Amino acid sequence: MRTLIGIHAVAEALKSGRPLDRVHVAKGAGGHRIQEILTACRARKIPVRWEDRAALDRMAAGGVHQGVAAVGAEAETRNLDDLLSGAPMLVVLDGIEDPHNLGAVARSAHAAGAGGLVIPERRAAGLTPSAVKAAAGALEYLPVARAGNINRALEQLKQAGYWIYGLDERGEQSYDTVEYAPPTALVVGAEGKGLHEQVRKHCDFLVRIPLAGNLSSLNVSVATGIALFEWKRRRKS
Repeated sequence: MRTLIGIHAVAEALKSGRPLDRVHVAKGAGGHRIQEILTACRARKIPVRWEDRAALDRMAAGGVHQGVAAVGAEAETRNLDDLLSGAPMLVVLDGIEDPHNLGAVARSAHAAGAGGLVIPERRAAGLTPSAVKAAAGALEYLPVARAGNINRALEQLKQAGYWIYGLDERGEQSYDTVEYAPPTALVVGAEGKGLHEQVRKHCDFLVRIPLAGNLSSLNVSVATGIALFEWKRRRKS
């Protein structure tokens, strides 16, 4: 079973129609957002259980639940083939390990109009409660595909006509001057490590975000958001 934690994650799951077995609310929790969740549960006939906060703490396994958690079916993932039909932008994660970063990238990807997320099956963050909470509801709408091998996934994207852009501090072109040829796939690397060498070789372009000051890089979710919204701006104009 899948556990959702946090007001945004539970509210968007209810709004999207995702099947939920039950919703847990901390005793004494209130406010209009909690009331909206309770109203949605009544409308969909989803049981609500009032619990001590300690019980929600255990469900959240260290995550911040804001007094709300829900239990439902495991998150559905797709095959990469399912994402290739008409998606103008796909975001490929090359080994992101922090679930909060995964969720934040998913949120930016959905907000910018990407058609899906591609994540590794192993040695990377998965769709944990913390990732789903950080996505603030985006994972209820953004399709996610798991890839056994990111390099093979990039080869498949190329065969489908995608142009591959790797976000890398060593890139020769700036994110705000490169031309984003459609359809586009943006590849982002792991925290502190960046893109794996073989993944870099599969990219058609390596782009960087020029920085002022003494820092050499940005948080991966921040950098991804910057690049995605530049792509969105270009596509709109």
